[in-house]
Amino acid sequence: MPLGHRAGDKSDSRYCGVEVLDFPAGDGLPAVLSHSISSGGFDFVLAPLVRGLLALLPPAAEFPPPSDVLCSAVQVDPSYRPTPGAVLPVVASDLVLSPSQWSSHVVGKVSEWINLDANDEQLRLDSELTLKQEIAWASHLSLQACVLPTPKRSSCGNYARVVNQILQGSTNMLPLEKPDIWRSLDDDQDIAEDDNDTSEIEDSWEWWNSFRLLCEHSSQLCVALDISSSLPSINSLGRWFGEPVRAAILQTNAFMTNSIGYPCLSKRHQKLLTGFFNHSVQVILSGRSNVNVCQVAEGVLSGDENHTEGTHIQHPLSIYLEYTSCLYQRMDPLPEQERFEIGYRDFLQSPLQPLMDNLEAQTYETFEKDVVKYTQYQRAVAKALVDRVPDDEVSTTRTVLMVVGAGRGPLVRASLQAAEETGRKLKVYAVEKNPNAVITLHSLIKLEGWESLVTIISSDMRCWDAPEKADILVSELLGSFGDNELSPECLDGAQRFLKPDGISIPSSYTSFIQPITASKLHNDIKAHKDIAHFETAYVVKLHRVATLAPTQPVFTFTHPNYSQSNQRYTKLQFEMPADTGSCLVHGFAGYFDAVLYKDVHLGIEPNTATPNMFSWFPIFFPLRKPIYVPSGSPIEVHFWRCCAPTKVWYEWTVTAPAPSPIHNSNGRSYWVGL
Repeated sequence: MPLGHRAGDKSDSRYCGVEVLDFPAGDGLPAVLSHSISSGGFDFVLAPLVRGLLALLPPAAEFPPPSDVLCSAVQVDPSYRPTPGAVLPVVASDLVLSPSQWSSHVVGKVSEWINLDANDEQLRLDSELTLKQEIAWASHLSLQACVLPTPKRSSCGNYARVVNQILQGSTNMLPLEKPDIWRSLDDDQDIAEDDNDTSEIEDSWEWWNSFRLLCEHSSQLCVALDISSSLPSINSLGRWFGEPVRAAILQTNAFMTNSIGYPCLSKRHQKLLTGFFNHSVQVILSGRSNVNVCQVAEGVLSGDENHTEGTHIQHPLSIYLEYTSCLYQRMDPLPEQERFEIGYRDFLQSPLQPLMDNLEAQTYETFEKDVVKYTQYQRAVAKALVDRVPDDEVSTTRTVLMVVGAGRGPLVRASLQAAEETGRKLKVYAVEKNPNAVITLHSLIKLEGWESLVTIISSDMRCWDAPEKADILVSELLGSFGDNELSPECLDGAQRFLKPDGISIPSSYTSFIQPITASKLHNDIKAHKDIAHFETAYVVKLHRVATLAPTQPVFTFTHPNYSQSNQRYTKLQFEMPADTGSCLVHGFAGYFDAVLYKDVHLGIEPNTATPNMFSWFPIFFPLRKPIYVPSGSPIEVHFWRCCAPTKVWYEWTVTAPAPSPIHNSNGRSYWVGL
């Protein structure tokens, strides 16, 4: 049963699982599954794939038997190692559950004893054989995922080699439809030395990064974070939001007990869990109940002869599930804008080619729904009109305003509304190169009765000879990076018909970048298997990313521009917070902030972003090879904006802490046509 209803949220984070620590004798998985789902309210179980040494456990000493349904059941000993070559001692036959139950309600857990990098050769060989057998069995059952044990040491080359074989299907033990594989990592683990290895890494992110690099950033390799009572710094935790975290295994020892004896989480744990919910991460509860607030029957699973059919059986972790559900349900509903943008999250889109291509009606309609944007334009035009025409000249002065790139007319409407609001007279020229949009413009002018106020010009603004000079030049040619849709080139071509003291709206705009971890975006680009896609800037609604340092300005353009070239170059250095730890940079997120007129601005730069505006998503400049940044090391990046007679393009490279190739040299992969 889902954790609850949250308006607009249909992600996997609604579903919560529970780890099965004990099993009753025989084929007890159906009873465990039924108890966990039907009585406990969980959506799936994380269960071992094979049985270890089976032994009858005595009742728990710390709490009376009612505190743990499975206290007299049979436990799987994680240290047990089956004999190589023998039939795999699976927990349950594939016949005890239906195929849909296996695939929908069971996640497999691979044996903990496996150590593929052990010095003991026999243990290493046994581990490889068993891992392949267990994953093959999981694939046979059509499980959606399996959890692998954390490497026993930081040097895990052999472990990664075997997992890579499985992921690439180079072994015949897996069918083509392989289950995803999650790596289990403890976010506050103390790493024990193994085989006298003294070079162990203490940061769990380092374990993950080492393993995924060895596995070539496989998109099937994900993370299951083990969350215990203590947590690292906020910046250290923040790195995980850019990684493919699929599950958070929340240990019962992470909970505190409140004044009435119920479990609760610290504020930091609550914030972390809320962040996971917002990033489609599923919670799996694990551990023994540390709370004794209700009596729990155990008849079904312990074979109690006095158990009465139909008696409600309380799952020992139900009270933890109730708290987790409450935390989920307390989250604010997704805002309307977020609901609109859900389908675009982490979806790579090539930027528009506004001068080469004509927009379609659907694209115009989407942009025209952005009320906030046109409200800001109307405010800017109103302020400009008031500054341009004093109150005592209102009746005698008519302001000439040119909308260059008028589209289907939203800026024309905003300008006329500003004139009505301020009581100024206005003459509008609507200049548009798209002949299809011009048809709509004519219909709009006729419908609104603006024939005496608006003159429609079907022409490219760079080629049109205006019959008179403009007092105000209005345009909406901005891209996600400010200048990436050639606003500078277009406005430079149009400013010849702006009066010397004329006003340009926007008057200036600045681009910004910041380094990010974005595993999903990297893997999506890598799937194209070419360099060109790694040298293309993408418009994307960033979601599963980790921002590693504050934004910094890149290029600034001011209009009118009578002297400066539109070519640009800058070098930036980013310092990450000291407590972040090491990280991996997959690329740079780009934004813009524009001054429309005086104090009226709009933009998407995170610190100054215009609220509730959706016309622009950030832009993403990927790196062909992600850059590993050790803790405390700065990131040095170079950006160029290059111009040629027929195109404009960007080039970028990282020079510290390690050099990367110069991306998109001479615009070989990505450019915007003039």
